Amino acid sequence: MTHLTDPRALDALFGAPAETSLRKEAAHLHPVYRDWIARSPFAVLATSGPAGLDTSPRGDPAPLVRMPDAHTLLLPERRGNNRVDSLRNILADPRVSLIFFVPGISETVRVNGLARLNIDPALLDSFALQGQAPKCVIEVAVQAVFFQCAKALVRSRLWAAGQPAERPPVPTAGQMLGALTQGDIDGAAYDQALPARQAGTLY
Repeated sequence: MTHLTDPRALDALFGAPAETSLRKEAAHLHPVYRDWIARSPFAVLATSGPAGLDTSPRGDPAPLVRMPDAHTLLLPERRGNNRVDSLRNILADPRVSLIFFVPGISETVRVNGLARLNIDPALLDSFALQGQAPKCVIEVAVQAVFFQCAKALVRSRLWAAGQPAERPPVPTAGQMLGALTQGDIDGAAYDQALPARQAGTLY
């Protein structure tokens, strides 16, 4: 057999996740994640519907989204090609996932939740840029938030050609872990060991 079909075989192949991989998840927009997401100008939105799956980019000057409270994200739907695949999917299946990027930073932050389309005129006007309001705002009720390690972006060298002169003031992986675990995990030690660990485990 060359294909995995049994979850137990999958677990045996990869082994148990590290404590840090489990402790980094929050069921709300923890302040350390709010700080990180507020500095993101770009995200990829994943949706599912009767016609299948969809992933599509979203971008604006940071902050890309608003976070009116610890359980809500507001993402303006800017002008595109009018396929509105993501929006059609949301009408059929509200489950969504977003991955947020910050240029020059190799960690990403994922948000999973349930979405609906808000067309309140006052809300749309508040998101206007260059005189143009979005047609709707994707309102996400947050269910899970966690950062994803840097290995994929390090392997891809995504930012290698354009690293900023100074690191943007976003929380480090260790700072996020330290905050999310109330100091149970030593964030400074995690950050100190991270470069060597990443270099030794890319493949």
